[in-house]
Parts: sequence; C-alpha cells; structure tokens
Amino acid sequence: MQHILSASEDSLVKKASYLRIAAMGLAEGMKSGNFRSLYRGQGIEFSGVRDYNRGDDVRSIDWNVTARMGRPFVKIFEEERELQIFVILDSSMSMQVGCGKRTKYSLGAETAALISIAAEMNNCPLGAVFFDGEIHFSCSPQFGRERTMLVLTHLDKVPENKVPGSVLANALQGAGKLLKKRSLVFVISDFRTADWEHSMISLAQKHDVIAIRLQDIMDEQLPSLGAVPFTDCESGTTMVLPSNSESFKRQWKQQNDASVRKFTETCAKHGIISSILKTSEDPLQLLTGIFSRK
Repeated sequence: MQHILSASEDSLVKKASYLRIAAMGLAEGMKSGNFRSLYRGQGIEFSGVRDYNRGDDVRSIDWNVTARMGRPFVKIFEEERELQIFVILDSSMSMQVGCGKRTKYSLGAETAALISIAAEMNNCPLGAVFFDGEIHFSCSPQFGRERTMLVLTHLDKVPENKVPGSVLANALQGAGKLLKKRSLVFVISDFRTADWEHSMISLAQKHDVIAIRLQDIMDEQLPSLGAVPFTDCESGTTMVLPSNSESFKRQWKQQNDASVRKFTETCAKHGIISSILKTSEDPLQLLTGIFSRK
C-alpha cells in the first residue's frame, strides 16, 4: 500500500541536532580537493600589494602605490573560492507517496536538510526554491544559521492545499534569476513532469548542477494485486489496471527505465551530475559518494 507521510510526523527542525552530526562528514567532503575541482572559482579578488620582483608582469604594477612609496609595487590577486549553495526541491503530489517507511518527499526533504546544514558548517551562502504546481517558497543565498533554520522550517511546511502539477521548469528558471554568482545547485525531484530539460540545461550553462532523481519501488515494479484502481495524483484521473498481467508489469518497468535513461543521458550530455536515490537508501551515503567520485 502506498504511504503518505505528514511532514509534522518527522519534523526536520526537531531532528536538526541529529542532522548536524550526520552532516559533519558531508561538510568535510565539501571542503575536500575533490569538491573544489567540481566548483570553479568565480573570479579574482584584490588582496594587497608587494614589492616588485624582477620578472613580474609590468601590467600588475600598482602605479598609485609605486608613486607614493617611491619604488615599484605589484598588485596581488587571489581567486575567489566562496561556495554558494542552492537547493531546488519538488513537493508535488507525485512526491507525497511511497511504499516503504517514507515518501519520496520526506527523503528529498532530508537530503535538502543535510545539504543546507553542511553549507552552514562551511559558511557557504544558502538559498532555495520549493515548488509543487506553483512555487511556494524561495530565498536568495545568504550566510548563517538563521537562513538554515528558515529553510528547514519550510521543508516541514508541505502546503495542505496542494496545487496539482509540477512547475519544475519554472523553478529552474527562477533559480537562474535569483543567482547572481556561479553556484552549486542541487535539483531534487522525481522528474515526473515534462519540458524541464531546456530549463535545466540553461541553468547548467552558468552553474554547477547536481540532479538527484528520487525513486520508489512502485516506480519500478508493481505488486500482483489483481485489477486495481490507480489514481494519477496530479490530474485526478482514475484507471483500473491489471497488476497481475506480466506484460503490463513489463511495460510499466520499461516505461520507467526509459524515463530514467533519458534523464541520465540528458544530464551526462550537458555536464550535469546525476544520481538516482531510492526511498530505501541513505541520502547521506549518496551525497558523500557524489563528492568522492567527482
């Protein structure tokens, strides 16, 4: 049977202390050399001057300081390495169901919480967009625990009167407008909607994007329960489907496999890191693996 979990049953704000402990290793991964190779510098920043040495580029001479001091000085620049983190999370109706102990949304929310807390531990600016059939929360990247707690609070606030559908494409476009600096963007969704590809490709042209596709066992295979009424939670359409039919079950699996394959191929083609996270799996392990493999 499909399980629908209320966010209040498993509050992320109440679990913040546990999540902070769990996120410590992830925060270290963010600071590792592997992570820095993923995230490119955003430019150069003036950090001071020093005496001119033979062989220095004459174009780097600071003429104002040189004239004032009576001997040549050159400017020193350092690459900006500030890591700006942004989370895009899907809370649409298809994310609210699951066959195990948790829904795809509760898994996605925990994943987003771990990323947010790890960002705070590394003093990274954090921003987010949460959506279903409309965008119901967004914030631009800012530093500090207040920003983290704001994000955790809204992760717990799944709208009671949910708007059907998914505006994933709009959320991706909105993120692009909010982000003024190159950022590391996590897109957490089951991607059970259409026309998101162009928006995510455009976002990946300016930012480093990690796309995490959430998957439940029901997405892959159906239990043999006979003729069962299925309701599309987005459109409300109900159909009686033959879950005992081997050919129908095969088609169900093939359709899911094709959708996953299209997702991974699209990401790979456009430099987007993609991962599949199942409701039976540990999000911390997946996130740690992402940074390790990069």
